[in-house]
Amino acid sequence: MNTLAKQLNETILAENEHVAAMLSSLGKAIYFPKEGILSQSAEAKQKATNFNATIGIATENKQPMYLDVIQDTLSDYDPKDIYEYAPPAGKPELRTAWKEKLLRNNPSLVNKSIGNPIVTNALTHGLSIVADLFADEGDAVILPNKNWENYELTFGVRRLAQMVEYPLYNEQNSFNSDGLRQAIFAQQHKGKAIVLLNFPNNPTGYTPRAEEAKQIVQVLKDAADAGINIVAVTDDAYFGLFYEDSIAESLFSTLSDIHPRILAIKVDGATKEEFVWGLRVGFITYASPSTAMLSALEQKTMGIIRATISSGPHPSQTFILRALQSADYEQQKQQKAAILQRRANKVKYLLDSGRYGNVLQYYPFNSGYFMCLKFDNISAEAVRTTLLDEYGVGTIALGETDLRVAFSCIEEDDLEQLFDYIYEAAKKLANLT
Repeated sequence: MNTLAKQLNETILAENEHVAAMLSSLGKAIYFPKEGILSQSAEAKQKATNFNATIGIATENKQPMYLDVIQDTLSDYDPKDIYEYAPPAGKPELRTAWKEKLLRNNPSLVNKSIGNPIVTNALTHGLSIVADLFADEGDAVILPNKNWENYELTFGVRRLAQMVEYPLYNEQNSFNSDGLRQAIFAQQHKGKAIVLLNFPNNPTGYTPRAEEAKQIVQVLKDAADAGINIVAVTDDAYFGLFYEDSIAESLFSTLSDIHPRILAIKVDGATKEEFVWGLRVGFITYASPSTAMLSALEQKTMGIIRATISSGPHPSQTFILRALQSADYEQQKQQKAAILQRRANKVKYLLDSGRYGNVLQYYPFNSGYFMCLKFDNISAEAVRTTLLDEYGVGTIALGETDLRVAFSCIEEDDLEQLFDYIYEAAKKLANLT
């Protein structure tokens, strides 16, 4: 094992033996090289006042070389903020700005010890880093039965972890904290569990209420008290899009210092929060009372980044940074969120109006981009294909009963027609016409 990896492992072990036990075999072996090209280039950037012949970019007139056909579309930006490599951990100013945003949006974090957010190539990359660092073959990944299918690829296929599902809702259509408890405690013999907490949930658009959130936190604390090491990952892809009576902070805020056996990790990003899906800018943030621990985890994360994508795209980071620094940022973001809230309210109004009888039943939703319909006697896949082939409507079938509808991409005035089409297709398949 590399000496730097050993040193990082020793630091983590000294600071928290439970976190050391959470690391995967790759997590133990990874490190960020301090004596390679990047470190030498960083040193040269500071000291090479005559010529800097270290970094693999081309320059002209003492700035990054560029094509006019590209720069003409980016004339507001300095070439150094577009064409140079971004550091592996991300543009420093962006990391600082995102941390300030986290603290504004999650007031409970203000007096807690968290690391500086590390820039990822959007959220999937952040989750992949978590999987690489903490998931070994056979490790349990706890998640609800209504989840984003990419978790299976990221943790199950890539890292051979065991996906352990529990029902998202209980019989009262509230968050199923008892199911979560059973799933985690079933791993007690392993002594470790990776718990994925995705709110607002994809695909259902559900975020827990305050009392439900307390129950979730208590379950994790009880499991930690019972000797289970927990990697608590909050997938906050749709953070901020809260429309009704849900919590408005990430569970990361509460979990960040609740127990030495719980390592809280926040994965989020500009992708959905700032409506810039194609820019692919995400973040991963660790919580620990130990600055040495935070530094070690950052070094290992940078090692994963260096070994996979090397660094994220610089232009995207520059665009996001400028947006966060703009005086119009908050107002414009609230305007877009209000549009999505009106669409969510319209969907709920239509489904609660009685016009669709018992044909269109739905799971509780109060946030995010999506909602899910539930069919009892007909196949969701049959509804999907009928909608596509006969009505020109695209939806997503999930399992036998569930149909995901993304109201985020449907104009408010078109929602009634959309659900009328879904109703007609469902009636036809149920022979109700």
